[in-house]
Amino acid sequence: MSDWQDRIDAVWSAAERLGDDEVIRRIDALAGERPTGDPIALFERAGARDAAGLEAEAETLYREALSRGLEGSERVQAHIQLASTIRNLGRPLEAVRLLDAIEPDAGELRDAVVAFRALALVDAGDARRAASEALEALARHLPRYRVSVTEYARELRASA
Repeated sequence: MSDWQDRIDAVWSAAERLGDDEVIRRIDALAGERPTGDPIALFERAGARDAAGLEAEAETLYREALSRGLEGSERVQAHIQLASTIRNLGRPLEAVRLLDAIEPDAGELRDAVVAFRALALVDAGDARRAASEALEALARHLPRYRVSVTEYARELRASA
């Protein structure tokens, strides 16, 4: 799969130059090399459509990839990307639930989960909670003011 993934990565590296339609065409062609229903291929097809703004098509493919046993980092990425898609489709609370469910497994992608949940929370009308969560995630990376930013985040959450 390494050669296949390298070719997928090459398409994504050239995506801006290629344009949405060509990215979808190339990703679909590469996905066609994998067995029918392959979760990684479905995930890549979903991502191509998501990047092109075809959220409804992307949602279906993300869900199929997950139902077929997508694993590892791609599973977490699919949850994040699906949640973003769902938010863009006007269902921010569903996006929050999806991100809440994957957060314990997110590992190094935890801050991405928090970021996308903050976006969904803003769309759901809970900007104070969104800011609180985003600040708590950011505070861990601050060499200075970590304690202050963490405390402000807690104050925002308490008043949400």
